[in-house]
Amino acid sequence: MNKLPFKYLKKALIVVTFLVNIISGNLLAQSKNPSPLHFPTPKNIDNMLFYIQRDPNTNTAIYAINYQENGKIDKSNPIKAYWIRYAEQGEKKDLNYLQRKFAYGIESKSLNNDEFEFQFVSYKKLPLTLKKIESDQKYHVFVNVNQKKIQVEKIFVRIEGGSYWLPNVKYAEVTGIDASSNKVITERMLLK
Repeated sequence: MNKLPFKYLKKALIVVTFLVNIISGNLLAQSKNPSPLHFPTPKNIDNMLFYIQRDPNTNTAIYAINYQENGKIDKSNPIKAYWIRYAEQGEKKDLNYLQRKFAYGIESKSLNNDEFEFQFVSYKKLPLTLKKIESDQKYHVFVNVNQKKIQVEKIFVRIEGGSYWLPNVKYAEVTGIDASSNKVITERMLLK
């Protein structure tokens, strides 16, 4: 493969996966999701940490704890990502190679036994933290957005037009629990 086209392919995939860039933009006022699609809420997903939904379809990327057979977290790969293809009768499907390597995949490192730092492969400027919380003895993902520490539950990316390789991303919203108030919040951001 010629190096020049691969470079552009990688850039296009990074744009396609704006969903990991969502926390790097300007904060906008909170508002309802104007997407014409009705997005299902994933239910009864073992070890789910958070999920990502985006236009143009209802397929959902799930991020879950990756436990080993012995019941302990896999420290070399603590989070597994896969699709629930709601647009295809709810089929569970692994991320493909390009999605793992350039878009929806993550890279992580262990900070201690119960805490990991990770980022999406397509956007490495924003660290997220996976850690076990003392109060419920479960793992949760946290991110700092607009000087707020948020326990991430879901991410929504609004796309209006564009193409598969270069979608027109309007904004993204992170929904979760504000660590200081323990209330559900949604922060909307633009990507510059």
